[in-house]
Amino acid sequence: MKRLVHWMIAAVLTVSAGMAGIAGAAEILLGPGDVVKASVYGSPDLAVETRVSEGGSMTFPLLGEVQVGGLTTQQAEKKIGNLLEKGGYLKKAQVNLLITTLASQQVSVLGQVNRPGRYPVDGPRKVLDLLALAGGIGPEGGDMVSLVRTRNGVTTRETIDVVEMVRKGELNRDYEVAGGDIIFVERAPRAYITGEVQRPGPFRLERAMTVQQALSAGGGLTQRGTQRGLRITRRDASGAQHTIDAKADDLVQVDDVITVKESWF
Repeated sequence: MKRLVHWMIAAVLTVSAGMAGIAGAAEILLGPGDVVKASVYGSPDLAVETRVSEGGSMTFPLLGEVQVGGLTTQQAEKKIGNLLEKGGYLKKAQVNLLITTLASQQVSVLGQVNRPGRYPVDGPRKVLDLLALAGGIGPEGGDMVSLVRTRNGVTTRETIDVVEMVRKGELNRDYEVAGGDIIFVERAPRAYITGEVQRPGPFRLERAMTVQQALSAGGGLTQRGTQRGLRITRRDASGAQHTIDAKADDLVQVDDVITVKESWF
């Protein structure tokens, strides 16, 4: 079941990656740091490549500083064209703007993904879209994804259970992202097994994992190992350690240490 859900997530991310390249440039809002290439039909001397300033303006021949921050490329084209016509420079100004570097609208994708980094948000995008651009969740990644975003000066943190969301087909629970957001994929929870098993050490803790399944994750018992007298060392809410007897069908918790004893017979 776990492999099936992971396959479903990979399929969804593949589709999202394909959709991520479809957004129209008209949806992009210009902002500080963006680099744009501007041209005017029939007037090659007005062509320019420039960066949008921190104040949201770009330098354009004959016009000087033009405020374009917060405008779409189409709106900026229309504004510049109107200014050229009103200034008497051209009777009919057909302006074209092309964003060559989208710096203002980027989302950071961090943690357990295959290609962590900053990715441009060139239109409406959701968390799954950005995970797809980052190459998907890495082998050490867990089911939980955190989204940190700031809206109207207030920073919030949302936690998304991507496995549960995909398993139930509830993609409407996916969050839309914007420039400046941070997506962080948590490391998968772990537990530990020691003693008479083939592969002692940490293992990935799956949902509703039993002690018996943990023994399998440890490669099974050695020739000297026994399932009698299994013990779990576990921390309580206060952080204090306790050692308890364990049965094969007991559920394993995060950071549990399972000890497998040697058989005396």
